[in-house]
Amino acid sequence: MPYQWLPPDGNDRRLHLWPHRSLPRQGFVLFIGVTAALIALPLVTVIGSPVLWALLPFLGLAVAGIWWALMRSYKDGQIIEDLRLAPTTMELTRHGPHGRHQHWQANPYWVRVNLHAKGGPVPNYITLEGGPRIVEIGAFLSEEERITLARELGQSLGDLRTNR
Repeated sequence: MPYQWLPPDGNDRRLHLWPHRSLPRQGFVLFIGVTAALIALPLVTVIGSPVLWALLPFLGLAVAGIWWALMRSYKDGQIIEDLRLAPTTMELTRHGPHGRHQHWQANPYWVRVNLHAKGGPVPNYITLEGGPRIVEIGAFLSEEERITLARELGQSLGDLRTNR
């Protein structure tokens, strides 16, 4: 799962969440190489003719466009959500793409984990309610992962409240 509960540090528990990457960096290099080779394969028939020089810029632009789109996807997917549960405070920090940071803090005793089966931007949308505003968590996770995460968060909050 693209989230991980870190080992407890005293009474604090930490949770890291990140988007799933279906194409790792090594796969990216392989994909670009195979794509360039497959695009260049038909050029073998026109080697030595002026048609090669007419087609080459367009094929180069196609590979460059795929490269740019994948790199843009990597940059837009650089999201890390860090949740810290302590006996007196619950903090959620979201490190978004392009250097954006968002921070939320609340007393864990008053926080509720809400799983919205319908009506959110994604099915089984998770929100944390209890601080100055309602915040989302794990919107980039799959539907099943959000259900599991909501259950685990609710259990962790319950354990924290009973161990006060």
